[in-house]
Amino acid sequence: MARRFITVDDLVRLNAREVVLDADTIVTPQALDHARAQGITLRTQGGGYVEPAPDRGPDAERAARSLPHLPEPEPDIGPGIVVTAVGKNRAGVLAEITNAVAHVQGNVMDISQKMVAGYFHLVITVELPQGADFGHIKQHLECLGGQDDYVVRVMHERVFRFMHRV
Repeated sequence: MARRFITVDDLVRLNAREVVLDADTIVTPQALDHARAQGITLRTQGGGYVEPAPDRGPDAERAARSLPHLPEPEPDIGPGIVVTAVGKNRAGVLAEITNAVAHVQGNVMDISQKMVAGYFHLVITVELPQGADFGHIKQHLECLGGQDDYVVRVMHERVFRFMHRV
């Protein structure tokens, strides 16, 4: 199977008990969780699946010397998510979102909110309990904004940190 990334959708579509991957294939954290939950074995020609080392490109060595203040994200950041919400401001929006976080046993670690001309932008980092179902939590939180006045998006903290490290 020659793909660079494997997602949950890929695993569902394959519908196999064992998936053989190229050595440089990256499996998303959600796909790894899904594989574990469904008893799907991920492996390469050389054995069990191991996340490949990141390809830093031809300038990686120079960047490491000149940008030592940009550390790599920690490999075991923990079960955290970043929740963003954007929309029209009204009373109770923050309470709705934080109540939904509490409903999934999330712990708000940090929160930032900005208001511009009656619209808000909210970012919350949330620590989840060990073994939390990311897919369920994402679906639960992204269904908020019932009056179509705001939109909520949820991203795994590890993905967020890797995307924003430079």
